[in-house]
Amino acid sequence: MNEDEIEHLRKKLLCLKSKLEEEEEAVEGNKETAELDQAKVGRLSRMDAMQLQQMALEESRRRQHQLLKIGGALLRIEKSDYGYCFICEEEIDIRRLSFDPTYTRCVKCMEETS
Repeated sequence: MNEDEIEHLRKKLLCLKSKLEEEEEAVEGNKETAELDQAKVGRLSRMDAMQLQQMALEESRRRQHQLLKIGGALLRIEKSDYGYCFICEEEIDIRRLSFDPTYTRCVKCMEETS
């Protein structure tokens, strides 16, 4: 993988990171405890409010996990260790990294561990 390809993927990672952080800030209010007062909840039942709250918490957990993966990929770029499979240490195909620049395994190793 050449420097231009790595720089392109780094920019893609930074853009994705920024987008996820914006989404996390936008939904911060959905993490609050579900209201018991039916007048504030409106037509939704308490169970519906609790379910919506849990869905928001799960979405947040997934965003946080993705942000950790992005942080790891950016760190590997800084250390010039990006784009190599964690298992076999072979270079990961650029097409695979273009699809998801946080991948840490080549296709062969991924299939073997599945």
